[in-house]
Amino acid sequence: MARSIKRRSACPISFALDLFGDRWSLLVIRDMMFKGKRTYGEFLKAGEGIATNILADRLETLENAGVIDKAPDPDNGTRYLYSLTDRGLDLMPVMLEIIAWSGKHDPKTPVSAAFRKRIVNSRDKVMAEFRSELETQQDQ
Repeated sequence: MARSIKRRSACPISFALDLFGDRWSLLVIRDMMFKGKRTYGEFLKAGEGIATNILADRLETLENAGVIDKAPDPDNGTRYLYSLTDRGLDLMPVMLEIIAWSGKHDPKTPVSAAFRKRIVNSRDKVMAEFRSELETQQDQ
């Protein structure tokens, strides 16, 4: 069950920023949602250079907020597997919108025009595809 987070106000944008408004949390969610990463080591190797203490803190914060789950890896007793909860998966439209927005406004963002068009015109289909991939990964 999700613990409540400290809130600055009742504003819905403030609520979201209090949970994942730092520079790392959405990148951890991105790695889980779109890149299939599930372990602490995989998050460390993501490429942005997150410090180990920051990663540990963000994983704990997201877990405490009910956005991700942590479970022992059945194949390796010394590590954990992280997965998105339904609450975390509910961020997919937001994440896709950020991708589409960046693809439109940042010429250095490697989002193809075709993928951006798919997000804009067929968001539900794109979300279903990513959800299916995530379910398959988590079943393995």
